Amino acid sequence: MVFEPPQRLVRALGETAPDGARWLEGLPEAVREAVAVRELTVERVQVPGGRSSLVLLVRTSDGGPAVLKLAPARARPESEWAALAHWNGLGAVRLLEPSPPADGALLLERLHPDVSVRSLPEAKALLEAAGTLRRLWVEPPSGDAARPFETVAERTGRQAEAMRASAAGDPEVGPLVSAALAVREELLAGPPEHRLLHGTFRQSKVLAGERMPWLAVGPDPLVGECAFDLARLVRDRVEDLVAQTSGAATTRRRVKRLAESLEVDQERLRGWTLFRAVESGVRARRVGRGQDAELLLEFATWL
Repeated sequence: MVFEPPQRLVRALGETAPDGARWLEGLPEAVREAVAVRELTVERVQVPGGRSSLVLLVRTSDGGPAVLKLAPARARPESEWAALAHWNGLGAVRLLEPSPPADGALLLERLHPDVSVRSLPEAKALLEAAGTLRRLWVEPPSGDAARPFETVAERTGRQAEAMRASAAGDPEVGPLVSAALAVREELLAGPPEHRLLHGTFRQSKVLAGERMPWLAVGPDPLVGECAFDLARLVRDRVEDLVAQTSGAATTRRRVKRLAESLEVDQERLRGWTLFRAVESGVRARRVGRGQDAELLLEFATWL
């Protein structure tokens, strides 16, 4: 099979993954092997695709539609497999293989890859996305099955270290980073909540399906409190929010509405939204995505 990986994936790996170029070089052979061992027929590469994986629309040996997803080890495909296995299709895309794949590729049910919740009017999109997210917040697996999952404290601890390093050489973001780090410490001071979280949930991660109207895809799962998971949804369509003269007020209303609809503490949601926005903004600034950084950091000042 001859193909070109989507440019979105190439750019993202170049920004964030030190071994991204090496993984991309080996990708054609990895695809050939994954397709051959599963006896798949490739229809096309999904474009623009994601920032951390290659998604292929395929047919199984019996002609059924499916999706084959390949990602570098840094994207933790084993963790995604474990979460999808635990959800077992409730609110999320269903696995089509009964055991963890040795090659790290995931064979998934085919949804409608070009139809996400983001295509709906904003109010309806938030409602449908929030309903999908609620179904994912279940007790995490126990024992050995829980090993693939980071905790919120662990993941944000790594992010906090990177934020401190960036702020040290960039005094313009120093006050926001300090505020974000302080709120993280406050939020982690209490007893931890233990729920299985999607990790990167947003409107574009919710696709139209056949067996259910909307299903989540592409988790980077972890274990912790629901407010952390919901925080990413608060800033969806951030470019539209920043363009509005009432963007700050709209954001505060969104925090309140989402917190109430999903029975999440409003102040904890506000705090995690601040932390995640600053972390994303600082990371975007570090890799040269200046416009994204500006939007995210302006959004963070409203919180």
